[in-house]
Amino acid sequence: MSVPIDQRIGVATPEGIELLLEPAGPVPRAIAWLVDFLWRFGVLVVLAFPLMAMGEFGAGLWFLTWFLLEWLAPAAFEAFNDGATPGKRAMGLRVVRDDGAPLTWRPALTRNLLRFADFLPMLYLGGLLSMLVQREHKRLGDMVAGTLVVHVDTRPPGRRIPAAAPLPPPRPLTLAEARTVLDYAERAPLFGAARATELADLAAPLLRPDGGPAPEQLIRIANHLAGAPSHASG
Repeated sequence: MSVPIDQRIGVATPEGIELLLEPAGPVPRAIAWLVDFLWRFGVLVVLAFPLMAMGEFGAGLWFLTWFLLEWLAPAAFEAFNDGATPGKRAMGLRVVRDDGAPLTWRPALTRNLLRFADFLPMLYLGGLLSMLVQREHKRLGDMVAGTLVVHVDTRPPGRRIPAAAPLPPPRPLTLAEARTVLDYAERAPLFGAARATELADLAAPLLRPDGGPAPEQLIRIANHLAGAPSHASG
């Protein structure tokens, strides 16, 4: 089975633990950027009135504040606030390293300083094109810094698959095949009947010819992989 049923990717941590991460696409990231832009803009507007009244010194302080907010504040939030600026937190996003580890200061600063490259040739077009041609949706700064922007996983721990009588697969499954079967069974209640059948038919090489409908077989195989007792019923 080489066709993914969702956009999650598997990464291996330095400790050898496999994590499933869901990269964030351009739309939620653009909204998060807009939220961050608005709060930074609000701070600059509020500070403009008292600082501009101080003449050239105040103007210098205002431009220094703009620089800090534009280039260093996002990196500081990502490095010391669990990988999330206020905008990313509002959208349920966070930045992690490629291996799923928490973000540190150096890659956070790198990815933010390289936003000027993503802006080229205009309006972040370079970053958008980069995100659209990669499954991980990385912009140029992410590629250089070795980072990923992912959705925060708010699902409860452990797999929740429909109960069914376990059915051993006709042959041993690879790790990727087993994970895909479990992912399918976990999401089966969310699919319509037609979509569930369409996806299950992709797994025909893993099914028994006389084992019944494909969706039912996959759920039964998932129960077998999850170690469900043989007396489970659907």
